[in-house]
Amino acid sequence: MFGGGIRLFKILGFEVKIDASWLILAVLVTWSLAGGYFPQNYQGLAPASYLWMGVAGALGLFASIVFHELSHSLVARRYGMPIRGITLFIFGGVAEMEDEPPTAQAEFLMAVAGPIASGALALSFYVVGLLGAGIAAPVPVLAVAGWLAFVNTMLAVFNLVPAFPLDGGRMLRAALWYRTGNLQWATRLSANAGSIFGFVLIGLGLLNFIAGNVIGGIWYALIGMFIRAAAASSYMQLQTRRVIAGEPVRRFMVRNPVTVPPDITVQRLVNDHVYVHYHELFPVVDESGLLGGVGIGQIKQVPRDKWELARVFEIMSPASPENTVEAGLDAVEALKLMRRTGNSRLMVVENGRLVGLVTLKDLLHLIGLKMDLEGRE
Repeated sequence: MFGGGIRLFKILGFEVKIDASWLILAVLVTWSLAGGYFPQNYQGLAPASYLWMGVAGALGLFASIVFHELSHSLVARRYGMPIRGITLFIFGGVAEMEDEPPTAQAEFLMAVAGPIASGALALSFYVVGLLGAGIAAPVPVLAVAGWLAFVNTMLAVFNLVPAFPLDGGRMLRAALWYRTGNLQWATRLSANAGSIFGFVLIGLGLLNFIAGNVIGGIWYALIGMFIRAAAASSYMQLQTRRVIAGEPVRRFMVRNPVTVPPDITVQRLVNDHVYVHYHELFPVVDESGLLGGVGIGQIKQVPRDKWELARVFEIMSPASPENTVEAGLDAVEALKLMRRTGNSRLMVVENGRLVGLVTLKDLLHLIGLKMDLEGRE
């Protein structure tokens, strides 16, 4: 959803990344705090003080979102749910789950952990503000603490709205799942709630825009559109898993893929294979078997004037669990691997021998056909 992201650090075993879009949020928060909120509510300070207060507020928001998502991740790990990491983006943050929760109880506890964490932070900043006022702490410190108490309260309350994929929506799905035992139905109902809530936010955005609050109106509308898209995407992911669960990769793969030898030049690879077959990945094989894969990405790393000198074996990606799958593997696991690694094309092997290629494009096309023919729940 958010691309690879920029890795920042690891905390308690979870990798924290930042999507480039979050930088927009950081700039907007800093600007609005330093140029509007703090000068209006705490008058008489130096311009430099307002700037540093804005920066501190943005950094505090960053830490608050990480803490919120970290709480989800810790509970998920407690229940055996793999979390790839935490990514911050323009609308907040997300703990990247690789699969659906194993039980309704696990989902509910994981979901409720976020609002509880934000509520605890809000209370902590409120207490810091009270204690600071008691010892006559500097105004900038009290101001930033007060704002962070407020924003964490809003974060907790907003996430409790029963609209998927917000935490409240996940709690709603968990309750419906627990009551009926039907995850598919529970997801559809909570995703519909998310879609309706998204419409409400878009409507509020239009009203704010008409009333003259242009920036606020745009934000309401953007958040509403994001929630609607995320709800639809989450339901589609569950539908996809339902359709292909239990199906082996061999059913979806392209057999007898075009291969290349390791000792040809990059120039020959381009002229005799890329421009002839129009494929983006070619398995590299010799008499001993599969060696690796070479594609457009590796070719582009070689300067054009070096194509006649460089050999395929010098630029290929060696065969590994990151770019190969067993033919008998569940297709759901292949999709997870594609999502985790970013590889949209995987080489398929059986008993160590190359037998095909599976691509995300072909997989999604076949999934779509199967859904059309067999219907959706």
